[in-house]
Amino acid sequence: MSQAGKLVLSRLSPDHLQRLYSNRLEAGCSAASVHQLHAVLRRSLGQAARWGLVARNIASLVTPPRIKRREMATLSPEQARTFLEAAKGDRLETLYALALTSGMRQGELLALRWRDVELDCGTLQVVATLHRTPDGFVFSEPKTARSRRQVVLTVAAIAAMRHHRAAQPEERLRLRAAWEDNGLVFADVTGRPIEGTSLTQRSFYRLRERAGLPRIRFHDLRHTAATLLLGQGMHPMVMADMLGHSQISVTLDLYSHTPPAMHRQAAWCSIPF
Repeated sequence: MSQAGKLVLSRLSPDHLQRLYSNRLEAGCSAASVHQLHAVLRRSLGQAARWGLVARNIASLVTPPRIKRREMATLSPEQARTFLEAAKGDRLETLYALALTSGMRQGELLALRWRDVELDCGTLQVVATLHRTPDGFVFSEPKTARSRRQVVLTVAAIAAMRHHRAAQPEERLRLRAAWEDNGLVFADVTGRPIEGTSLTQRSFYRLRERAGLPRIRFHDLRHTAATLLLGQGMHPMVMADMLGHSQISVTLDLYSHTPPAMHRQAAWCSIPF
C-alpha cells in the first residue's frame, strides 16, 4: 500500500493497483484478503470520483485475483443416517439432527433460544448468530436480512427438540444455582453458550470418526442438508429462503452442479430425520 501511498491520487493508475495486488500475494496474503482490499479501494475511489477528486474509479478497471473455491463435501443419505446413529445418546444429538434437516449455520444453531422456537407450529425463527470475541460471547444479527428467517421443521426434528427440551430441566436441577439460564436451546453443561471451536473439536470430530465418515467440516452438514433437499425436488427459491441466501443465484451457483447420482439417491432414499 506504501507504493500507492506515495502517489498523488489523481495519478493513480490501474497498473499501480494490479502491482499492489501482486505484491500482496507474493507477501503471503490470501486471494480472499486481496479481494477485501480491492473492495475497500473500489468503494473509496468510487466516493472520490463522486466528489470530483479523481476523473474515474480506476479500481473498477482492475481484476482482483481469483478465489479458489473449496470443493464442497457432502454426505450421502446413507452417510447422514450413519452419522445420526453415531450421535444417538449424545447430549447434542438434536443439534446435529437440526443441522442436517434445516441447513442452519453453526453460529445460528448455537444462538438459538427457546423463545424463538414454536414446536406446536413446527417452526423456528433465526434471529441471531453467536460469535466468540476476546471480550466474550456476542449474539449479533444474521449477516444479511435474508438470513433472518423462519425455518420449517421436519416431524422428526420436532420430536427430537421436544425430547431435548424435556431433558434440560434435569441438567438445571443437577447444577441448581450453578446453572446459568440463558434460554439457549443448545448450551454447555452449565447453561452457558457453546464455543464453536469446542463444538467442532470435542464433539463433531469425535462423532465423525465414530461414524467412519470422511474428514468433512461442520459447515458441510449445511451443504448436505441443501443437497439432499435439492435431490428430493425442493425448488431452489424455497431452498434459498430456508438457507437464508441473499439471492437465489447464490443457491443455484452453489448447488446446481450436484452430481445427478446424488439427486437420484436422495430422491429414492427415505431419510429418517
